[in-house]
Amino acid sequence: MTDSFFRPVSGLDLPRFAGVPSFMRLPHVPLDHPRLAEVQIGLIGAPWDGGTTNRPGPRHGPRQLRDASTMIRAVNGATRVAPFDLARCADLGDVAPNPGDLMDSLARIEAFYDRVVAAGIRPLTAGGDHLCTLPILRALAKARPVGLIQFDSHSDLNDVYFGTARYTHGTPFRRAVEEGLIDPSRYCLIGLRGTAFGHEDLDFAAATGIRIIPVAELHARGAAEVMAEARAIAGSGPTYVTYDIDFVDPAFAPGTGTPEVGGPTSWTALEVARGLRGLDIIGADLVEVSPPFDPAGNTAWLGVNLMFEMLCVLAERIASA
Repeated sequence: MTDSFFRPVSGLDLPRFAGVPSFMRLPHVPLDHPRLAEVQIGLIGAPWDGGTTNRPGPRHGPRQLRDASTMIRAVNGATRVAPFDLARCADLGDVAPNPGDLMDSLARIEAFYDRVVAAGIRPLTAGGDHLCTLPILRALAKARPVGLIQFDSHSDLNDVYFGTARYTHGTPFRRAVEEGLIDPSRYCLIGLRGTAFGHEDLDFAAATGIRIIPVAELHARGAAEVMAEARAIAGSGPTYVTYDIDFVDPAFAPGTGTPEVGGPTSWTALEVARGLRGLDIIGADLVEVSPPFDPAGNTAWLGVNLMFEMLCVLAERIASA
């Protein structure tokens, strides 16, 4: 990449604690920017947690993630991928939600991503709670259903909360399957664990052909073998990746609303992200970072490293096209 406009500011030119923070110190290119059409990967904040059913706070996630992301450098130390050399990346700013209206916020998020898709940009999103993924999928999957790889300690395949609530952070993928946004035969969920309200969500998964790999199976088989299966399930078609930070054990990522013990280490969290290489990823997100539960920012620091791993995979895909 020879265009210096799309290169992040180096920590050797401006100290990391200085300047206005953008994702990974990339240029801020809002949707009305004259160079929007040149962007290939857009990093986006979705500061909204209107689907949260217990402990709120992920609405503050994108801001903390941006600040932590100033520590990201230009080259992946493990894979040697230099994503900013492979693709034109920019921070597209935040979606503007309506904190007083859940349905309006869903519509606003979808409309924002409609414009991103129309510009030919692959989005990498920082949430927000997990309901944010539903309107993103509505924008990305308008032409056809997509495959999905989900890293999560919960299924988020529930039907209704409190008797009437069909749109919460525990229901987005039930709605996405029902709306034809996801091909269930190309859907793999990794990391399920913890206590449950019942088994209705698992029954739905079994009936529709969704592959669930519980955390015990991930621990027993290892990241490499599990990710080989996940890639086989997603296949060669367009695939979306959604990464809930509560996939990781709370010893490493306490800053989330619904932590579950017994999860993967931060190392395994990085391994599974690297295991996405080779897939046709049309977009990805990292959700449920809740700064009030981790003021020190360690959860956000892990989160932006996971975003960087997914950015590397996206950039490699673009460069190989």
